[in-house]
Amino acid sequence: MSDQQLMQQVVELARQAGAAILPFWRADVAVTTKADESPVTAADLAAHEVIAKGLQMLAPEIPVLSEEDCGIALAERQQWTRWWLVDPLDGTKEFIAGTEEFTVNIALVEQGRVVFGVVAIPTTGRCYYGGSALGAWLEEADGQARAIQVRQAPAAGSAFTVVASRRHSSPQQEALLAGLSAAVGELALANIGSSLKFCLLAEGTADCYPRLAPTSQWDTAAAQGVLEGAGGEVLGLDGQAFTYPPRESLLNPFFLALPAAAPWRGKLLQLASTM
Repeated sequence: MSDQQLMQQVVELARQAGAAILPFWRADVAVTTKADESPVTAADLAAHEVIAKGLQMLAPEIPVLSEEDCGIALAERQQWTRWWLVDPLDGTKEFIAGTEEFTVNIALVEQGRVVFGVVAIPTTGRCYYGGSALGAWLEEADGQARAIQVRQAPAAGSAFTVVASRRHSSPQQEALLAGLSAAVGELALANIGSSLKFCLLAEGTADCYPRLAPTSQWDTAAAQGVLEGAGGEVLGLDGQAFTYPPRESLLNPFFLALPAAAPWRGKLLQLASTM
C-alpha cells in the first residue's frame, strides 16, 4: 500500500475514533488525572482503542506510540524506523470545557520525520490531512475534499495573524510577538485549541504559530504533516527542521510554524535566535 493510500485509510480511521468520542462530549464525563497532572477521560480511552485496533489491522508491522500508551522503553523505540504517533483526543481540556476545539491526531513518522498526518474534528466532521511529499487537503463531513495551501502574506487589507493558544503562553513568546509586530505591523491574534492552530496556517487563514511553551510529540506531529503538505514548515528556534527522534522525554522543544517561503521568515528566525 502506498503512503497516499495508507493516508486515505487513516482518514477513515480518524473519523471512526471521532465517532467514539462524541457520545461522551458534553455528557458530564468523569475526569481522571494522570501522573503528569494532565486530564484523561473515557473518551480519550475509547478513541485510543479504536485507533490502536485500526492501525494494527491496517499495518501490523508498524508500532504505535500513543498518548494513552506511551510507556514504551527508549531502548525499544530506538529500534523503530517507522512508527505511528497518535493523540486519540488532542485538546482534552477543551473537550472537558464543552468546546468544539478538540481533534483526533494520527501521524506516520519515519526516521524522525513526519510522512503524513491526519487531524479530524469530531464535532464538525471535518478532517485535515497531508504530508510534505503528498500535498494537503481539507475534507468536509460529506466527503468532499479540496486542496489547501498556506498563504505567503495576508491579503490586502487583512491583518498579519498569529495563532496562539487559549491556555499557554510564556514571557519568551510575548517578547517574540513584540519583535515580530515591529517587523510586519500590528498583529491579530487567533486563539484556538489543540492542533487546529497548525491547520489555520495550512488552509491560509493565519500566518504564524510560534510555540514557546510545552507540548508533547503527539500534540504536533499530525498537524505538522498537514502544514508541510500545504507548503508550510515547522522549525526549532535554531532554524533546523523539527523532528521526532526517539529520546527519553516525549516533550517537544520550542518551535515555529510558518509558510516555508514567507518573506518575513528570516526576521522571525533572527528573533528566535535571541530567545
